[in-house]
Amino acid sequence: MDLTTVAFAFSLVLFSGLSTSIGGALAVGKKEPGPGFMAAALGLSAGVMLYVSFMEILPEGISKLGKAFGTEKSATWAGIIAFFAGIALIAIIDRAVPAEINPHEPATTEEEARRKRLMKTGVFTAFALALHNFPEGFATFLSGLEAPEIAIPIAVAIAIHNIPEGIAVAVPLRAATGSRTKAFWWATVSGLAEPVGALIGFAILMPFIGPATMGFSFAAIAGIMVFISLDELLPTAEETGKHHFAIYGVIAGMAIMAVSLMLFM
Repeated sequence: MDLTTVAFAFSLVLFSGLSTSIGGALAVGKKEPGPGFMAAALGLSAGVMLYVSFMEILPEGISKLGKAFGTEKSATWAGIIAFFAGIALIAIIDRAVPAEINPHEPATTEEEARRKRLMKTGVFTAFALALHNFPEGFATFLSGLEAPEIAIPIAVAIAIHNIPEGIAVAVPLRAATGSRTKAFWWATVSGLAEPVGALIGFAILMPFIGPATMGFSFAAIAGIMVFISLDELLPTAEETGKHHFAIYGVIAGMAIMAVSLMLFM
């Protein structure tokens, strides 16, 4: 393995990870997001996260657990346990969120309460997507080292479906902070988890990672993303009063992710 191959693989990961910046730029490009745009964008984010959790991440986790446990039934039970463990973890974190960004804490005005909830939604979304992007970056890096002809279309596909992820982070944070710059950089940082995952995986984790570790991780991440979609994104979208926009966004998010995942096949 030479330095050129490593640099090529890492450049693919950097390209796919930083595409969240494109989504962030699209989200902050509008002068002021109205309730219809907010509802649709948050719904789209929920659709992306729900679809990828149930159709890609959880099945991939169970598949990896099957290699570790040897039987489909044991792998499925292990995946289910890890899935709900992920939900429990993020629920505990939810209750421990500092008061300044927790909408359950009393607010002096309705607008302040709205901003708190949007801030929490954006931060949690960035956290969930960073967790998702971390192993994704390592996987892309490995494919770049082993088979560049396969890694390039994979990186492009990941880049495409990272764009709505950037929107998912930037939209609520822009509305909460009023700052386009902060929203854009939060979206960018969530995507930087991919190259970080590649570096850490290559330097430290590669000798120790096996099917069981990856399987439990994927299933737990799926649970975290589902919880955030149902507890944060969709309720916040509904609060705009634009119910149908939110639902259309969910369907569009699922469709976008379905098409982007087909590029892997």
